Parts: sequence; structure tokens; C-alpha cells
Amino acid sequence: MVVRLAESLDLPLRERNELLLAAGYAPAYPESSLDDPVLAPVRTAIDHILRGHLPYPAVVVDRGGDLIAANTAFDLITEGAAPELVGPGTNIYRLALHPGGLAPRILNLAEWARHILVRLEHLEELRAELTGYVPALEPSAGQLGFAVPLRLRSSCGELRLMTTVTTFATAVDVTLAELKLEAFLPADPATAEALSAAAGAKACAAAAHEPGNM
Repeated sequence: MVVRLAESLDLPLRERNELLLAAGYAPAYPESSLDDPVLAPVRTAIDHILRGHLPYPAVVVDRGGDLIAANTAFDLITEGAAPELVGPGTNIYRLALHPGGLAPRILNLAEWARHILVRLEHLEELRAELTGYVPALEPSAGQLGFAVPLRLRSSCGELRLMTTVTTFATAVDVTLAELKLEAFLPADPATAEALSAAAGAKACAAAAHEPGNM
């Protein structure tokens, strides 16, 4: 009955386990490490998805927004950020709003900060920290009408990006259920061209450094 109640309330798996514990029962849903062999197919799927999204940036994060994996196109997003804010295990929300991260390059910081902070209601400490980084800014023009784009200065010019979030809908493992794939998509032709050109340049540079190439 507890499980059915949790299902009818559409509670996340972590909260279903907590409800079961409160009722005196053992948790029903496992919480595996991503290094566990049982999740090997998940790691393979993540790699395929990230590569398949190229030349556009994409990341996979956990429940708290900590980076699990990213594709090579994400390097264009993070360029110039402080090293301690970038890489596996770092928090992408902190990267976005920290003064040493993306914030100085975000042209519509007020809208983008609001978009991020609304998503962090379950992470009170992180939300409080990030709120302190964001000054009181007036909203700027430039919304797409149906979504808030990320307007970001880069070495390839201004990028205008939309984001989508994908989850593993049939997950019965807490770790897997809490993973989110955040994919960035170009909001205009100029951004699509810039991302394609950046990916081509990166591929050429990598090929030039392969053994046997001069």
C-alpha cells in the first residue's frame, strides 16, 4: 500500500524509499554507484548520447547538479572559467552563476539566473550560495517568445542556446532515476554555424596531433 501511495503521488524514487523507511519497511529501490557493473549499459548509453549530440554541447548531471560527463562541445561553453569550477564532480549551476564561471559572459544574466534558481528549490544551501552571486539586474530583451535562451559571449561570437532536459523514464534505481541529460541546442542559424565550425576546428586539431601526422 505504501508503494502504491508513493506511485500515485509520483514521488521520486529517493522519496519513495524514505516513505517506506518511515513506515517501517526496507527501501524497495536500490541506489547503485555509477561504477557498479550493473550500470555499465547506462554508462555506454550516456557516451553514445553525448557523442550523438555533437556538434552541440551536452552534459549529464546528478540530482545536485554535479557533473557526471560532458561532450567535447561543452568546452566552448566553459572556456575562460576558473579550473576549479570545471570538470567531473564540479557543479554546473555554480559554474553558470559564479563570478569565476560563466556569469561574466552571460548577456542575459538576470533571466538565466532566475531560470537556474527556480530549479534549485530542493537544494537550499546551493540556492542560497548562488543567489548571493547574482546582483539585482533588470531583465533584458531577447527572449524567444517560447523559451529563455542562454546568450553567451564566446570565442566564436555570441551564442544563443536553448536547453532540453532528458531523464531515464523507466528507471527503478535511485542513481539512474536522478541523472539528467541537459542538451544545448542552437536558437538561431548563426549559433548552429558557430558550433559546427568550432567542432570542425577541434577535430582538425585532434587529427593533427595523432601519431604519424605532421
